Amino acid sequence: MKRVVLAGWKWAVGCAAGLVLAGSGVALAADASRSAGEVLLAQGAASSATAAGTAPDSIVAGDGHHSRFAVLAQRAAPGIVNVHTSKTVQSMPGIGFPFGGPFGSPFEPGPGGGPTPRSFTVPSLGSGFVISTDGLVVTNNHVVEDVEKIEIVFSDGSRSTATVVGTDPKTDIALLRCAAKRDYVALPLGDSSALLPGDWVVAIGSPFGLDHTVTAGIVSATGRDIGQGPYDDFIQTDAAINPGNSGGPLLNLDGEVIGINTAINPQANTIGFAVPINMAKEILPQLEKEGRVVRGWLGVGVQPITPELAEALKLDSDEGALVSQVASGGPAEKAGLKQGDVILRFGSEEIHTMHELPRAVAATRPGEKVDVVFLRDGKRETKRVTVAELEEKTPGQATGPPVEGDDTGSTAFGFDIADVPPELARQLGLEKGEGAAITRVYPGGPAEEAGLRAGDVIVQIARAPVHGGLEAEQKLRETGDKALILVRRSEGGFFAVVPRQKK
Repeated sequence: MKRVVLAGWKWAVGCAAGLVLAGSGVALAADASRSAGEVLLAQGAASSATAAGTAPDSIVAGDGHHSRFAVLAQRAAPGIVNVHTSKTVQSMPGIGFPFGGPFGSPFEPGPGGGPTPRSFTVPSLGSGFVISTDGLVVTNNHVVEDVEKIEIVFSDGSRSTATVVGTDPKTDIALLRCAAKRDYVALPLGDSSALLPGDWVVAIGSPFGLDHTVTAGIVSATGRDIGQGPYDDFIQTDAAINPGNSGGPLLNLDGEVIGINTAINPQANTIGFAVPINMAKEILPQLEKEGRVVRGWLGVGVQPITPELAEALKLDSDEGALVSQVASGGPAEKAGLKQGDVILRFGSEEIHTMHELPRAVAATRPGEKVDVVFLRDGKRETKRVTVAELEEKTPGQATGPPVEGDDTGSTAFGFDIADVPPELARQLGLEKGEGAAITRVYPGGPAEEAGLRAGDVIVQIARAPVHGGLEAEQKLRETGDKALILVRRSEGGFFAVVPRQKK
């Protein structure tokens, strides 16, 4: 289970429950000539009436003694799968087993007189659901990432080996194909955009290996950003989901999959998160065809507009995405976009918040020309941008050590500054003499509260470029009660408003 610490919360990725509603996909099985991708897209329109029609007569009719949840769970069972995985790891004897343990004595010598590494298999368990009659299964990427063996277990106890068709780590979605020749029952895919807080949902999966556990709850919220990445748009639910349920679907009362359970707050069993199925429907055909997802790239870094930034930038509202960084040679720079622009529309998509822009850009085909509407110095402008393809890279995590340098003596805003050391300038791609390095951030001061840290580089103050620590110091002395600064660090750039400390 992966854990991510965010603003005091520990999100556990990989705990979401697997929900599977079975019988509804049978109506699509009649046309065996259709590709799995065509079947996948057609499932979005499947109705609950179809699902009911495929269920046993006794379940459809009911006997007046069972709830709607029970009927739904019974219909769903054939489409529920457990995803068993395993991989081989090596361990030095005695590590984790100070008194011997299952792998022999920790003091057993190896050929060279030292302990001998032991290989052993580590099993894992997740959940998933069938989406096509030819054996395609959806689960989480983290369920099958770096594993050596995948086995799918169905509700009747039968098993099938499976291979990975494609994965998308950014949305934590994986597509598998089962090898067994059998009748697969596909689940219908619903419309996650139609969900409202308070709607009932059902989760069915294998928490802690307890297969086909059924839980019910409501949609607590939609559009949640939990800090997992630029495409966060989670459905929050209070249906109980736990480790072992990752990759299963979240179902509405019509038996349609409306989400893929992915994360929980381990401190509470009533806070879970699912990837909206509409997002999955956009990328699953690409995973089946290409094995990966091709996304558009604009070449900007953006940040939300806080009330302080809106005031400093003289904006009428906090809507839009504030451009904090423009990639050199990227589509945005070529089209004429600049730092400080506020993007309000991307193509036909209105951009109300920062998080809407990455999703809109990612859904755009590389090479497509898109009109971008933005505010610059209070004026509304439009530029046509040719979207490029996003290159998948693993972002660096290191921010570098605190910068050493001569103390400039200014603490009015809660930090000290100096010239940027050559090594840090190279790391951040700065020109010679560009910027001023923050050498110290005072605990409890305004700079710390604004999110600044030692090693950050100030490249603008009050929208004017900064060259060196002395110039930055002078500009800060001339600044009023609040300083609007543009900061660069290894993860990217961002604007910050830092108030002057009161004497």
